[in-house]
Amino acid sequence: MTSPSTTHGSDGSASAGSFLNQPRAVWAVAFACVIAFMGIGLVDPILKEIAAKLQATPSQVSLLFTSYMAIMGIAMLVTGVVSSRIGPKRTLLTGLVLIIVFAGLAGSSGSVGAVIGFRAGWGLGNALFVATALSTIVSASKGSVGQAIILFEAALGLGIASGPLIGGLLGEQSWRGPFFGVSVLMTIALIATTFFLPATPPTGRRTSLADPFRALRYPALLLLALVAVFYNLGFFTLLAAGPFALPTFGIMQIGWTFFGWGVLLAVTSVWVAPVLQRWFGTLPTLTTVLALFAVDLGVMAVFAEHEPVVTVGIIVAGAFIGINNTLVTEAVMGAAPVERPVASAAYSFVRFTGGAIGPFVALKLGERIDVHAPFWFGAIAVAVGVVVVAAGSRTIRTALHGGAPAPHSRDEAEAELVGDIG
Repeated sequence: MTSPSTTHGSDGSASAGSFLNQPRAVWAVAFACVIAFMGIGLVDPILKEIAAKLQATPSQVSLLFTSYMAIMGIAMLVTGVVSSRIGPKRTLLTGLVLIIVFAGLAGSSGSVGAVIGFRAGWGLGNALFVATALSTIVSASKGSVGQAIILFEAALGLGIASGPLIGGLLGEQSWRGPFFGVSVLMTIALIATTFFLPATPPTGRRTSLADPFRALRYPALLLLALVAVFYNLGFFTLLAAGPFALPTFGIMQIGWTFFGWGVLLAVTSVWVAPVLQRWFGTLPTLTTVLALFAVDLGVMAVFAEHEPVVTVGIIVAGAFIGINNTLVTEAVMGAAPVERPVASAAYSFVRFTGGAIGPFVALKLGERIDVHAPFWFGAIAVAVGVVVVAAGSRTIRTALHGGAPAPHSRDEAEAELVGDIG
């Protein structure tokens, strides 16, 4: 696999071809990514409806996010193992099949506990698909790593943006509609991937379950993963708490709100993030955007009882999330001299398992304290992420610019990490 420091630059500059001149395999996987990421937005407009129909509390409904993310994070540890043995295409197809099955089962459920359980299976399928999709696009694309990641983030943004509208339309008929809708859309993605993605047999060495943990010996990768934990606590708090902070909004109104959020996410990830990165650099931009996201959540916390402020806050957050997603994902690919799937698995394991408790804790605070508490929780979490990235900036910058070789032991990695944070 090509090193990030050779033909694929980590600065986002093109080294060959243009952004749109991509192989058929890249577009096939990108299309499947659009459909896959619709699954996130499809569910959000119906959270209040699920709570009402299944007699569940907001914190119980938030476990739809927690079970999904926790299993997804743990499953990230095996994505490289599976892909290196059966090949990327079969791994993608396996993930899609799991999503189809478990989304359909969730729509057929009669209790919130069953929906939570089936969402966990959905998370397993999504882990196999998403991690492999990103590495497949990066490996098969023309141009730089930055261009490939922008294409991936564009698919993510388009899927997230359109998902709430489709979820709102289907959810107005029944809360089960969006779950069945995911199954149908995933079936389309399965067919497209089967016929348009060429066979991709296993290549390179077979990775092991230990490889992601070994990758975390590299301080820059570990730091970025820790930053992502705190960022995800705020990110998924927004997704879970947002609908409940809009008590007078119907399903379609919530759908339109998160549609605006998704549009800004897509636009900023594709066009704004690269420009800011060129002007100011990766780390200064990342630190500033995280700080602005924390401020946005803080404003929503102060004015949590004012629906117009919460609505604008949700939409504006899409801009910060879009920029952050592109910058962090690209930085992870160059943070450690390991295979990209291994780096992705290590990073995703930490950020998803660490951030999984966010929605439940946030909405439990909302139940026990008040409507302001979830957003304060998210704002404080993201602020901690700002402190971590600022304290570890020297280590991250050195890794991204081809600095010192990797530590020889976990003790040395931990020593360097503690030195930066302290």
